[in-house]
Amino acid sequence: MDPQRMRDAYQKLQALDDRLTHRVRPRPGGPLTRPNPEQIEQSLRDLATYTVELKEVIEELFQAIAGKPKPESP
Repeated sequence: MDPQRMRDAYQKLQALDDRLTHRVRPRPGGPLTRPNPEQIEQSLRDLATYTVELKEVIEELFQAIAGKPKPESP
């Protein structure tokens, strides 16, 4: 396992969480009004961005787990 790569992937995951999770998480009780088409489109864009970035983080985690640690330079 490559610990540095694992740390980097974890930091990316935290950044993704800070940036977008609040936008894609369902609100308790649901909306009081129907969203207009622009709001639906924005929500879909946010969800697509979240999904793609999450896939990239998971891919990086797999590579970190399968990788060998880089030797430290003197």
